[in-house]
Formats: sequence, structure tokens, C-alpha cells
Amino acid sequence: MEKSLKQCSMLSQIHSVFGGGEVDIRTYSPLTLAYVGDAVYEIIIRTLIVEKGQRAANTLHRHTTKLVCAQTQAKLIDAVYESLSEEEQEIYRRGKNTKLHSAAKNASLSDYRKATGFEALCGYLFLTDDAERAMQIVRQALEALQMEL
Repeated sequence: MEKSLKQCSMLSQIHSVFGGGEVDIRTYSPLTLAYVGDAVYEIIIRTLIVEKGQRAANTLHRHTTKLVCAQTQAKLIDAVYESLSEEEQEIYRRGKNTKLHSAAKNASLSDYRKATGFEALCGYLFLTDDAERAMQIVRQALEALQMEL
């Protein structure tokens, strides 16, 4: 008998190996969601870039940093915002409007806020065991912007 995709998710495996999973996601702050979402988005992008073929590590890094920077994340969320569900838009807005505890190094405050909202959405989707939806959103955004990996 085959396991369903949900049963094989990374989140399910983390809970299986390390325990946990009993926390109410609604208690997480938007910055906590963004903290996890940053890693989720980056692993999606790194995987896509690595699977394009063998390249030197510094080349991989350069390609990755172009796609995981705040400016690009702001463009990605702008490209797909209208297609998000009301719940997803609310999670994004909570992340975008949260009080930031750090300053953007290489981005405008507007882009940094949008990127934080985007990461919060990715984190929320991962922690609700819907990483598949996060990947759909990233794919839709990359396609809408015709971005090369």
C-alpha cells in the first residue's frame, strides 16, 4: 500500500523522528512563520537550481542569492497576490505588517516587508503541512515573472 504524499511530508517525518506537532499554529507570530518560511523558500530555490546541472558552488550561490533576496521575493508576491486565497492573503498581510526587529540591508523597507510577508506565508503553509501549496505559489510566481533559474 502506498503512503499518501501528506504522510511522507518532511513535516510529518520531522514529527515522527523528533516528536512534536502539538502546537497551535495560530499562536505563532508572523516573524516565527517568516523564520521557517525563509528556509522553506530557500530549499525550494536551491533544489531547483541544483537540479539544473552541476555547477561550481560559487555559481550556485550567485544564482540562489538573486532569487532569495527581498527585492525578488517582493516581485514574486506581487505577481501572485490576487490568486491567493483569503486566508493566504491574511497570513501574508500579517507578515508584511508585523513590527520588524531588524533593518533591511540591501532592500527598501517596502520590499523587506513584502518579503517578510511572503516568507510568513511559506512558513505557514509548511507548518500546516501544505508545502505543496507553497511550491505551487513559488512556481506560479516564477512563471508569471518569467524568471530563469
